[in-house]
Amino acid sequence: MPEAYREEHPFEILGGRMVSMSPRPAINHNRIAGNIYRIFSLFLKGKSCEAFGDGVDLFLSEEDHFIPDGMVVCDKNKIRSNYISGAPDLVVEVLSPRTARNDRWHKKNAYETAGVTEYWIVDGANKTVEVYLLKEGSYYLDNAYSLLPDYLLEQMTEKQAEEVAAEFKCHLFDGLVIRLEDIFDRVL
Repeated sequence: MPEAYREEHPFEILGGRMVSMSPRPAINHNRIAGNIYRIFSLFLKGKSCEAFGDGVDLFLSEEDHFIPDGMVVCDKNKIRSNYISGAPDLVVEVLSPRTARNDRWHKKNAYETAGVTEYWIVDGANKTVEVYLLKEGSYYLDNAYSLLPDYLLEQMTEKQAEEVAAEFKCHLFDGLVIRLEDIFDRVL
């Protein structure tokens, strides 16, 4: 397919069928994807792994070609001039109303089958991050993190508020602590 057509009409291939992408991402979607890319890019500067933001093609298999909202790739042999070939180490999908079902079902299954070690599903509307980890070939939900609004925190006791996770560690990198407020910075 001509590259110019693909740029004007982005699509993914899910299970061997072509699926048009949503209209251009909303501002909040773009902010979240950009914030996550920035977090990984700054942390990985000078390291062997590399962060990729939204818009990079991922050729996972013959049947599955995706454009994730973020990826981390540690195997330089998977990086081609115009795409990533094979399973990244970490993939991030930011939910959109039109693509949420694909992100939660088909893509999640494809990432699991391909061996993506860590998969995040980020819901901007609810300000949540679900972290799935691969263990013995299957994903399990490690945890779901929510950035609670101030009015909910104010209704909690001090002890309850302290128990609400405001940050989490990326399992791929021991030294990377991710603050939810950094992921959802400027998200309305």
